[in-house]
Amino acid sequence: MSRALLPSLTPCWTALLLALALSVPASGAHSCREVKTAFQLRQIGPLKWVPETPGTDVDLLVCKHDGPSCCTRRMEESYRVAVVKETLQNIRSYSYDLKSLLSAHAAAFHDTYQSLFIFSQDHLSSLFESIYAPLSGDISLHISVLFSDLSLFIRDPSSNVSVEAAVHRFYDNLFPLVYTRLIYPGAAVDGTEGDELSDCLRMTRQDLNPFGRHALAMSEELGESLRDARALSRAFAVGEELMNGTETAPLSRECTRALVRMQYCPHCRGLTLIRPCGAFCLNVMRGCLASLSELDMPWRQYVAILEDLTKAVAGEHSLELALLGIRGRVNEAILNARLHGPSLAATVDKVCGQTETHSVEPTTIKTAPTVPDSPTLSTNQSSPPSSEPLGRLSHLRSEFMNYIGRYRAFFAALPEMLCEGEVVRDEFSCWSGDGVVESYAGRIVGNGVHAQRQNTEVRVRGAEPTLLEMKYRLENFSQEIQETMPGIGFRETWEDLGSGEDASGECDDEDGCQGSGESTSKISLTDSTVTEVMKSAPHKPPVGRSNKGRSEAPPTRPTFTILTILTLSLGLQWTLN
Repeated sequence: MSRALLPSLTPCWTALLLALALSVPASGAHSCREVKTAFQLRQIGPLKWVPETPGTDVDLLVCKHDGPSCCTRRMEESYRVAVVKETLQNIRSYSYDLKSLLSAHAAAFHDTYQSLFIFSQDHLSSLFESIYAPLSGDISLHISVLFSDLSLFIRDPSSNVSVEAAVHRFYDNLFPLVYTRLIYPGAAVDGTEGDELSDCLRMTRQDLNPFGRHALAMSEELGESLRDARALSRAFAVGEELMNGTETAPLSRECTRALVRMQYCPHCRGLTLIRPCGAFCLNVMRGCLASLSELDMPWRQYVAILEDLTKAVAGEHSLELALLGIRGRVNEAILNARLHGPSLAATVDKVCGQTETHSVEPTTIKTAPTVPDSPTLSTNQSSPPSSEPLGRLSHLRSEFMNYIGRYRAFFAALPEMLCEGEVVRDEFSCWSGDGVVESYAGRIVGNGVHAQRQNTEVRVRGAEPTLLEMKYRLENFSQEIQETMPGIGFRETWEDLGSGEDASGECDDEDGCQGSGESTSKISLTDSTVTEVMKSAPHKPPVGRSNKGRSEAPPTRPTFTILTILTLSLGLQWTLN
């Protein structure tokens, strides 16, 4: 044993510990009692499957070694089932918060949109109730239809609702009411559906252009802002679908064998307390999650799209101003039609025929204040009593951006996060897959399928089909967004952000791929977001991990040394006897 293992123990202490260890009765050394206890605590299977004493002629498939073993073929299968369950549950425990982040903020954005729609609808209705009362009763239905269409456009990205069509349909229905009740109040018809004049006015509204540029301006403003919100809703849905798929991705046969070898093969030798070497665990997890790591680059692009879409929706209050500016646009449109009333009436007589008239009492219309060309939040006596929701989206965006940035490197960091609670910390020995060693001697490979060609722990035959399909789907979504919305999600440094591997499939030291014999404390990706994910992202402790254990101070150096000596000496007695 190296002297480095006993830096703080005197020769007397060392001799005493060796004497105590070697004085353990032979019956204790040949007992599988500790293995049975661990088997029971982890609820792996019935205790009767664990032998009382180690056997010397055991036909094992994974945990083979020269010497007695406390494992049987049936125990190996139970270990396989247990380790798959534990690993998948650990993956879910880390992805749960990311999945919740996406779903919760998707719902929060949706609720904010609905609040804006309700406020803006009430804001527009109050315009007619207070200023254009003769139109109020018949226009209310068309107002409801307009905002229902706008809401559906965002809520259901698969719907064929058109913002431009919804806006023009609203103005088509508004024109007959404005003409027969404000411009030509003596008309024999009331502007509702069913009469020839109203139908003619409705069909020729865009050609007659009574509302000037205000109808088109409102259509363009809403169209651009709502398209951003619609794309964001779709992006959230794509992200949630991706996270659901990653949680159910299967583990390969080679992966499960490596996991059993890492987690439970030490038990077969009676070493229930030994923990895997950090580098060994990292190779196993990177091999097991090779297909999942292929999502790293598409995921980074996806996060960039989320960031840009939330900025487009909430930045400078664009969506809020577009919705809250509807009232002003409609008011300006009506004022424009009344201003050009005489010439408009002459044109209508030519297009739709002479308007029949009857005597009516003059209608008094309040003068509505003019509204600037750009939608601003002006207040007047006719405004609804509720407070304007300006700024809610901006606050929501800031909160979301603060969290989503921590998960930018989630798929690259996941193998490290899974190993975080499993590997040795500040100990002098660890499990290498073949035995107890001071440090792992193998090369640490990078992330991704191609990098696993040098992985000696897990044989990766190719990308898992389900995850590969998810990768293509995510890439196609990003490409579609960037084609339809140029600039969204674009980053000049994409070429510098690899997916954890170089062109040859090998891994360099900057990606956390140190050479053999490196200390596990140095194993880390250099991306700062990885550290943020591991340290800042809230998550429930994975299976087999204890919050209590994380908060306590690590045992002192002599304690680790004692455990190491006892473990090695017990293993020595197994071999000698």
